[in-house]
Amino acid sequence: MNDTIAAISTPLATGAISIIRVSGQDSIKIANKIFIGKDLEKVNDHTINYGHIYDKKELIDEVMVSVMKEPNTYTREDIVEINAHGSIASAKKILELLLKNGCRLANPGEFTERAFLNGRIDLVEAEGIMDIIESKTEKSLSLAINQLNGNTSNKIKNIRKKISDIETNIEVNIDFPEYDDIEVLNNDIIKPKLIEIRKDLNKLLLNSKDSQIIKNGIDTVIIGKPNVGKSSILNKLLDEEKAIVTDIPGTTRDIVEGTLDINGIRLNLIDTAGIRKTDDIVESIGVKKSISLIEKASLIIMVLNNNTEITKEELEILNKIKNKNYIIIINKIDLKKNINDNNLKNVIYMSTLENKGFDELKEAIIKMYELDKINTNDFSYLSSSRSISLIEKAIDSIDKSINLIDELMPIDIVEIEINKASELLGDILGINYKEDLFDQLFSNFCLGK
Repeated sequence: MNDTIAAISTPLATGAISIIRVSGQDSIKIANKIFIGKDLEKVNDHTINYGHIYDKKELIDEVMVSVMKEPNTYTREDIVEINAHGSIASAKKILELLLKNGCRLANPGEFTERAFLNGRIDLVEAEGIMDIIESKTEKSLSLAINQLNGNTSNKIKNIRKKISDIETNIEVNIDFPEYDDIEVLNNDIIKPKLIEIRKDLNKLLLNSKDSQIIKNGIDTVIIGKPNVGKSSILNKLLDEEKAIVTDIPGTTRDIVEGTLDINGIRLNLIDTAGIRKTDDIVESIGVKKSISLIEKASLIIMVLNNNTEITKEELEILNKIKNKNYIIIINKIDLKKNINDNNLKNVIYMSTLENKGFDELKEAIIKMYELDKINTNDFSYLSSSRSISLIEKAIDSIDKSINLIDELMPIDIVEIEINKASELLGDILGINYKEDLFDQLFSNFCLGK
């Protein structure tokens, strides 16, 4: 990390401003080479300075340049941010000049990676930064902010401290058994402490699974035979003409997507091609896509016609979704009823023509996922699949250590599983250095962040 990196931090699009960010030990010196105004190497820390960017004698842009000196910066290195007019050509030219004068083009997420490697943030906080960028609802934003400000990390650290205290006492008992004033850690003392730790971890895990819904939303697929009203339902839910609606079966041949906010949770809606046997090659491909999406979706909305009997194909779909989260919509209740719905569960009766059943559908989703019970007062949850997986493994290690105690195994054997749990929590925070993991994680960030 001895080199100086640069990248455009704002989207490459026309806008009010473009920001080119530079970080490293030579950032101020390099920026000073192309800046005409105050001497950036002599200005006060954390100041913004007016001037111009020149390529030799050619004026490139009028700019405001922020100078921030280490260690009180995002990366804990010297940082310069050049605020230019929002021209793509201008931003690219300024970046080009910085690279010519000694900067290296930053990798995706490298600024945040340096913040982590320089000890300003841990991995949970780094993931929180990414989640802030990607947040699409107020709840997902609150979740990300709590990760960024350290609330979530502190919970992990506190649990890890409890484990560390047990480890320390075990080591003292093993190394210095002759001292009378040392607390003897017999099974009656260790087991209750481990049970308390397991309780803390289970609570964090449960809340973190809620956070997956807050962060990613609920992937919802609308399926059914052609012309049952799937596209009309999608359009009504989104309050826009997202999908083409006609009386001709097979109009929807590919997936149509949209998002809906329910209780601060995103519903990721996918309208699929009507499932039926067809000789049309294009429509057949759409049908195969529809069937494959059933396996991937978190929620299935199956649409049936009120005025027709359930077909063999529909029975096959109902059988396919029976072990998943599903809601059945019986649409077109404004028409004469011919469907036998006696054995159907999770049914909502709807008429897209008369705008009936939509509130009931939303309430059914809220009840199914208990969206009204998701704790909005404490957003100190883990939100990444990586972290949640590590919590599950840590719980498994604590469970194994408790079982070993019940089996009256020697304390040094019990300690092996306790150590594993501590290491796994350390992995969540990034305490244990794993270069491949870090490279993969930070590569998901946008360039310039």
